[in-house]
Amino acid sequence: MTAILEASGLRKIYRGGDGNPIEVLAGVDFNVDRGEFVAIVGASGSGKSTLLHLLGALDAPSEGIVRLAGQAYQSETPEGLAAIRNRKLGFVFQFHHLLREFTALENVMMPLLIAGETDAKARSRAEELLAAVGLAGRMSHRPSQLSGGEQQRAAVARALAADPLVVLADEPSGNLDYGNSERLHQLFAQLSREFETALVVVTHNRSLAARADRVLSLDGGRLVPLSSVESMP
Repeated sequence: MTAILEASGLRKIYRGGDGNPIEVLAGVDFNVDRGEFVAIVGASGSGKSTLLHLLGALDAPSEGIVRLAGQAYQSETPEGLAAIRNRKLGFVFQFHHLLREFTALENVMMPLLIAGETDAKARSRAEELLAAVGLAGRMSHRPSQLSGGEQQRAAVARALAADPLVVLADEPSGNLDYGNSERLHQLFAQLSREFETALVVVTHNRSLAARADRVLSLDGGRLVPLSSVESMP
């Protein structure tokens, strides 16, 4: 397979309070294929979220290249990167970030309407996705009327709205109880197969990592493959 998202030689260096450089990523190489589910694990502060931000065009590396479907982020204008984030990438974070004044249906429609889709097509797609994540009967509810697990499932539906090439998720079950976490984990594995969307998840959760096709550990600023979730840090 040809990688749908790939990174080579990614370095990220920040300046500490004393002015000295702090290297968070030290030459990361990474790739994920269409429909593949990859989990990235590592100790707190190892740079997992930093890496996800670089893969999602939310930040730029100090060195290295990220390509989505062969297209390098570094060659894009700010407007081009915004279009990539809106139309080719989906994001799920620990907190759902749903717009509280809108219903679940309207929240999922939003990315499509921003991209210029018609109201009818956006509504049809949002209804399809909310049904797929088990919220067919909750579409007219606002976030405050949904449980934590339902809010996160609505956020997953929103991430899939524009039929992205890759969904990036940062500790998506970190704010949920065990039962809701397990349901969300099962949903991720199911949707990555059904929608053939590449899925990259940063997580501390062994149950979620165990459902991935591959598990990589970020250690010392570099990614290394893990043979088992039992060896997770």
